Amino acid sequence: MSTHDTASASPAAPSTGSKRQIRFNAFDMNCVAHQSSGLWRHPDDQSHRYKELTYWTHLAQLLERGTFDGIFIADVLGTYDVYGDTNEAAIRHGAQVPVSDPLLLVSAMALVTEHLGFGITAGTAYEHPYPFARRMSTLDHLTNGRVGWNVVTGYLPSAARNMGHDDQLEHDDRYDHADEYLEVLYKLWEGSWEDDAVQRDRESGVFTDPAKVHEIGHYGKHFTVPGIHISEPSPQRSPVIYQAGASPRGIAFAADNAEAIFVAAPTKEVLRSTVSRIRDALEAAGRDRYSARIYTLLTIITDETSEKAHAKHQDYLQYASPEGALVFMSGWMGVDLSQYDLDEPVGNVKSNAIQSVIANLEESARHGQEFTVRDIAERGAIGGLGPLIVGSGEEIADTLQEWVEETDVDGFNLAYAITPGTFEDVVEHVIPVLRARGVYPDAYAPGTLREKLHGRGDRLPDEHRGARYRVGAGVGAGV
Repeated sequence: MSTHDTASASPAAPSTGSKRQIRFNAFDMNCVAHQSSGLWRHPDDQSHRYKELTYWTHLAQLLERGTFDGIFIADVLGTYDVYGDTNEAAIRHGAQVPVSDPLLLVSAMALVTEHLGFGITAGTAYEHPYPFARRMSTLDHLTNGRVGWNVVTGYLPSAARNMGHDDQLEHDDRYDHADEYLEVLYKLWEGSWEDDAVQRDRESGVFTDPAKVHEIGHYGKHFTVPGIHISEPSPQRSPVIYQAGASPRGIAFAADNAEAIFVAAPTKEVLRSTVSRIRDALEAAGRDRYSARIYTLLTIITDETSEKAHAKHQDYLQYASPEGALVFMSGWMGVDLSQYDLDEPVGNVKSNAIQSVIANLEESARHGQEFTVRDIAERGAIGGLGPLIVGSGEEIADTLQEWVEETDVDGFNLAYAITPGTFEDVVEHVIPVLRARGVYPDAYAPGTLREKLHGRGDRLPDEHRGARYRVGAGVGAGV
């Protein structure tokens, strides 16, 4: 088997009295060329069907057969125009453009599944929290509590310009803005309606008791929201909060809010360090170290034998686009990689985009693995920011168990080389091996997405930031 990583020693995993379970999310986007540039050209790739509901319903049923925790749907509101200071290469390669809204997919996928969770990406920068609160409550109702929200603050300058701004806010300022955004949402979801506000009393004619519905009275720096939440409480009230920032400010934000955290690390050494920092931050925020599930980005190419898997990898490489990979990496790093010679190392570069990308490259260099622009283009062409592993189901299972044991990560956010083929291969060749080893679930736990992930009920736990804004908590109005 081949992988872009090497083995290393591990910290202790939590003691549970049984083998630690490996968890999977599927990583997708309502577009072509999500992470693997150029693979849309492969004859078996179906990503061009992103416009068809049947593509998404088939994928949802496939993932539920594989007992995936959920499907995590990324999103952007702008084009990748950092590379060459233009979006022409992004448009030419189909690099996350064209792209459609992720939220509109959920109802159809929920209708054909019973357990699969839905992690939906939506940014805090360009939509007011008041209507967004209603949209998420609606989806939580329609899915019977299977919705999560991936909180993003934005990183593409093109999105800011198209929303009427000269540029996006500075990196840390975006998180300050998001802090208040979340405060408004928690007040609406948690603090506006009491659990028994909806009476549905046919005899008295009272549908909702007005005394049990409260205005939130929010008057802040960025938002003024005086009134009530316009939706009644959904099964989870607040959706499960996902977050993907691994910068120091991003980790601090995650420690306060996130219940599932997505990271991208090029090596096990980098991943182990990132996971440790996140767990330390959770503890510093007054939460348990394992109160958030941590998933790392990974792409798997597998088949019934190692030889077939490697042949498949070589086949895919014929369609990969190094330039498309540099388009993505330039956008993620906030650095125009077209300015560099292909064999020039990527050094200490200030970024106003995804700062963890730069930090990961710097940490890899400290461990003796320095990346050139050519390395980034070749490695990122299949799988984007995450490692790629190739091998038989047994070999892949070995590697996944090693990563969990050596890094303390909970699971993997699986990107695709081709879709749905990559996910089909994982379900057919990898999951049966993991199940046979007792490290992957045979069935779903009952309940909402929050209950399935953490086993502590449908609502936010008491120590979570959002719980402060519950009705009767003494915090919420008049801010």
